Amino acid sequence: MQFPQMMRLRQTFDNPKLDDIPAEVERQLRSLSLGEKVRPGQTVAITVGSRGIANIAIITKAIVAHFQRLNAIPFIVPAMGSHGGGTAAGQRAIVEGYGVTEEYVGCEIRASMETVIVDQTPQGIPVHFDKHALSADHVVVAGRVKPHTNFVGEIESGLHKMMLIGLGKHEGAKIYHRAILDYSWLEIVTAVGESVLKKCKVLCGLGIVENAFDETALIAAVPPAEFLPREKELLAKAKQWMPRLPFSKVHLLIVDEIGKNLSGTGMDTNVVGRKYIDHRATEKDSVSVRTIFVRGLTEATHGNACGIGIAEFTNRRTAEAIDRRITSINSITGGHAPAAAIPIFYDTDREVLFNAFPTIGLTDPPDAKVLQIPNTLQLGEVLASRAYLPEVKERSDLEIVEPLADMQFDGDGNLFPVCANGGGPGH
Repeated sequence: MQFPQMMRLRQTFDNPKLDDIPAEVERQLRSLSLGEKVRPGQTVAITVGSRGIANIAIITKAIVAHFQRLNAIPFIVPAMGSHGGGTAAGQRAIVEGYGVTEEYVGCEIRASMETVIVDQTPQGIPVHFDKHALSADHVVVAGRVKPHTNFVGEIESGLHKMMLIGLGKHEGAKIYHRAILDYSWLEIVTAVGESVLKKCKVLCGLGIVENAFDETALIAAVPPAEFLPREKELLAKAKQWMPRLPFSKVHLLIVDEIGKNLSGTGMDTNVVGRKYIDHRATEKDSVSVRTIFVRGLTEATHGNACGIGIAEFTNRRTAEAIDRRITSINSITGGHAPAAAIPIFYDTDREVLFNAFPTIGLTDPPDAKVLQIPNTLQLGEVLASRAYLPEVKERSDLEIVEPLADMQFDGDGNLFPVCANGGGPGH
């Protein structure tokens, strides 16, 4: 079988970026005059989630420093549902893996899976809240605001989700994801969010928005009364700035790596266009990908391959790297068991391609529309097949940085990753 030739493309995105992150965190928090509410010696719980947020250690250290200047006692709470195998040690390891260590941020990490039921929503849903955060005098809800990989609405992934799933821990995540089968996401997120804001001493939020190159673009300190309207505004910015594939029609998408540090579904369904149905695009998706081949897992995902079930193909080394227990726990907790399903796999990438191309339709492989990407978070540079060349020539936002060449395989028959030669912006 003859494979298509590929060229390296560089994308141009709308690219706002913060240069001095600690200064911006301090400026934002100071704007809320928190010293009027926080007394010396009081404790402040600060959330850190499981996603690979750019500069999260720097941002967290700056939050800690702000409260230390107020003579308060800040501490970190790993805020994630079932990630880390649903264990306190696993969740602590995740945040430490992001550089959020006690030594670096300058305060204690208090990790537990134990929650307290603080309320019940009008729908009868128990509201779970992390026991360490509940014991604090104040809680700071810090997290990235971005489009959710499953839910659609004015509120998707952000401060509210951190209050539900993050601070609800495994028990909260299980009940909320079950409730989504009976109620809308917005109903649940607003009901639980209102309860947490009323019962759990939330001092403020710190919303983080990233640009298309996985860089910090905006940081916003938000008072509790403004969580709902402000998060809607931040989500609109996040959608405007998020990375995207350079083309909306793809026969075969090759993804070098997936992982929980990149997306809740391993690969962002907003990017690959399978937000509504696992194995085909709908009219609601902005991208249509016919076949997906996942080549690997990130080291930071610790074997959690949640979302690999969205792909049709993988290779043996990826299949064998999956921690089935952790992946199953996360997928079932998220209410989407098929996310843990293992695709068809072959020993080498070359074998995968040989078997994947017949699934794209009548198009011959040399003429197929093929993209190879590092992951769904880093799309500054991608490899694209010859079939896209006419469109590339008409697009001012795309630059060919390496000309067409045959697909590159190593001695074991595996493709080189997109970033093998250093990559481009965002890598």
